[in-house]
Amino acid sequence: MFQLTSEQEMIMLMARDFAKKELEPYAEERDREEIFPEDTVKKMGELGLMGMMVPVEYGGSGAGAVSYSIALTEIAYACASTGVTMSVANLSEEPILKFGNEEQKEKYLVPMATGEVLGAFAVTDPGAGSDPGSMNTRAVDKGDYYLVNGTKSFITNGGYAGVINLIAKTNPEKGNRGLSAFIVEKEFPGFHVGKKEKKMGLRASNTVELIFDDCRIPKENLIGKEGQGFKIAMVALDSGRIGIASQSIGIARACLDEAIKYSRDRKQFGKSIGSFQAIRWMIADMATEIEAARWLVLSAADKKDSGLRFTKEASMAKLFASEVANRAAYKALQVHGGYGYIKDFRVERLYRDARVTTIYEGTSEVQRIVISREVTKAET
Repeated sequence: MFQLTSEQEMIMLMARDFAKKELEPYAEERDREEIFPEDTVKKMGELGLMGMMVPVEYGGSGAGAVSYSIALTEIAYACASTGVTMSVANLSEEPILKFGNEEQKEKYLVPMATGEVLGAFAVTDPGAGSDPGSMNTRAVDKGDYYLVNGTKSFITNGGYAGVINLIAKTNPEKGNRGLSAFIVEKEFPGFHVGKKEKKMGLRASNTVELIFDDCRIPKENLIGKEGQGFKIAMVALDSGRIGIASQSIGIARACLDEAIKYSRDRKQFGKSIGSFQAIRWMIADMATEIEAARWLVLSAADKKDSGLRFTKEASMAKLFASEVANRAAYKALQVHGGYGYIKDFRVERLYRDARVTTIYEGTSEVQRIVISREVTKAET
């Protein structure tokens, strides 16, 4: 049976204590007013939460993927918006850590991992989500620099990020093999933050479009080699899926706890509704699925920490945990009845926050494609 180490237990308790004091009391207001908690995110950097998989020599805590998962779950339990902010910050470090050269790691990883600079990951074009090969964002080699034109959509952290990992097309004829990865600083000429999205949920996280209008990116900011962009993005997204799966578990756990609390307090027909079999079965199903999702995520994270391939496990964890979060949100709201539909109750926010987890970092349908490909490949 998988057991957390004493260090992992301490990280979990540290994240839980921070979330309870710094996130939970303000989560409802931040959601309502769409307030990005910039100062709180910096505090998370000081605690080592923004560079958990980055080695100590590059400014990270080097805690590993299992510690990252359990910490992110605690953060998302209190505030799912801050959870996705943390997830994308850690995800944005992966391309530089895995494919960057020593100079890039020293220059960019250190401030990102310490929380001094927030990171973002820009893949999606307005017309190219699950099909990155059809993106229109172009990077043209001009000798000493690349000239980039295009727009990126739905970029988490984009309005506050100092460093953006960009995937752009360098060879249009090659589809996915014609994509390349670049490091963009917000001060680069031709880089602009576009409109801020008005979202259904995760309203305290920052989601914007990024505009590249003859943006000049120095040649030395190419990550890896030309044509490696798709591979770099997929490697990063494997880790990103562990992050979103962990966020999903945090949301689902919060839904379960709210349902239990309300079922104890709400009286009908002279007794608490928690004594009714219909309610008890919903709570039992929620608890069982959350536990199963938790082990799937820890298994994927443990494989990553062991240096093993974890693409299948990450997709399984993300698929199952995100759908569990949505089922838990549905059932928690159902337990609350009409009150669950009112903004005075936390489950209303949790229901909205849960919905996107089956969409970003690859939809549930994309996860099923990845899983089936990995499983059939193993069998043949």
